[in-house]
Formats: sequence, structure tokens, C-alpha cells
Amino acid sequence: MNFNLSQIPERTAQPRTYGLTMVMDKGLSTQEVENFLSVAGNHVDIVKLGFGTSYVTPNLKEKLAIYKKRGISVYFGGTLFEAFLIRNQFEDYIRVCEEFEINFMEVSDGSIIIPHAEKCGYIEKLAKHGVVLSEVGSKDATKIMPPYKWIELMKAELDAGSSYVIAEAREAGNVGIYRGTGEVREGLVQEILTQIPERKIIWEAPQKSQQLYFLELIGCNVNLGNIAPTEVIPLEAMRIGLRGDTFHLYLNK
Repeated sequence: MNFNLSQIPERTAQPRTYGLTMVMDKGLSTQEVENFLSVAGNHVDIVKLGFGTSYVTPNLKEKLAIYKKRGISVYFGGTLFEAFLIRNQFEDYIRVCEEFEINFMEVSDGSIIIPHAEKCGYIEKLAKHGVVLSEVGSKDATKIMPPYKWIELMKAELDAGSSYVIAEAREAGNVGIYRGTGEVREGLVQEILTQIPERKIIWEAPQKSQQLYFLELIGCNVNLGNIAPTEVIPLEAMRIGLRGDTFHLYLNK
């Protein structure tokens, strides 16, 4: 840090296994990535190339090389996995990940229906090729799962080989663990935490109020995802009590 302050909570150090910040890149140029990392690189752990943007992003290999040089893991959004799967191109998906040296892979079923045993089978297969992140929850706001079902699915996916389970929220933060207004489904979240280790969950939290909720509930080293590049520094300040919302969280502790 740039100067000394007392009563600052201890953040995990890179390379982190928890306290992760996962950023959603929806089409940054190579120059924008350079600029972004020059400011926020020390606070970024994983980058998701959102939904299917990697298919249409120019200079993809050059962009991935910039992230790799900084030691930041990158993966293709789960929607791309589903796009390959629905076209019966699962093996092609593996080959694409190998070609672009992507060793983090997301398995999701937010846009298509995949029998859960089959989904776990894909997790098991991909875990042989790299680190698997599996997303639980639907992008359809009308599909509401009870807490026991979330827990059941998360447990099974971790057992199948997922390193982390991602709690679905979409890029807007208005489905899955959130209501349409963006409000946290608190009972759901707290029920999940009775059964699933907090360090194994990445909570998609694109909105500041959502990030604040998880910081207050779990602490500065909660895993948060779908963070916009411009929000990484503000989030890191909020994590350690240097933003009005969390200013008093760590004082005299």
C-alpha cells in the first residue's frame, strides 16, 4: 500500500485461493486491459470473458497473453460452454480451451436444461484438463429454487470436481441469489452457508449494495464475482474499510 494505516483487516495475498475478486471483461481491447491492470492488477484474481464475447473479440490471443503475464487466470463465460454443448460440440470446447491455453473452465446450465447427473459428468471430465468453476442457478428469473436444492446441487458439483461453485446473479445482479430488484435473498444465502464452505463459493455481486452485504456477512476475504473493471479499486477500498459503507467495520477490532 502507499502508506501505513492501523486497524486495516488482513487481506489474503496473491496468488489467492480465497478472498477472490473475479472480474467480468465484456470486450476490453488489449490497450484497455493494459491500462486496467496497471491500476488494478494487484487486486484481480480471475477474469471471465463474459458470456460469448470471446467468440467475437479481436486479438484474443494477444489479450490473453497480457492477463497471463500478470499471473491472472482467465476463463470463457459459461454461456459459451452452453453454446458449444447445445450444438453437440463438447469436445470442440475442450480443444478451443487447449488452443487458447485456458486452464480455467466454467460449467453452467443457466440458459439450457442439462440433467444434473450429466452436468456433473462434464465437470468431472473438464477437471482432468484444468480448474473447473461450476455455476448454480438459472438466468430465468421465474425459476426459483428452494435453499435445499441449491445446497444439494452445490455439494454434488464440488464432489464432481469443481474447485468453486458460483452463485448465479447474471451481470445485472437481478436473478438467482437476488430478487428482481437486486435485493439479496438473505434466507437463501444464509441457508447455503450452513452447508457449503464459504471459501468454495464465488458470489456474483455486480452491485455495490450486494458487495456490501457479503462483506458485512462474511468479511473482507469473501469471494466476489462479476465485478466491472472500473469497480475493482472501489471494491478493494470497501473490502478494507476505506469507503463510507464499511468505514466502521474494522475499527477497534
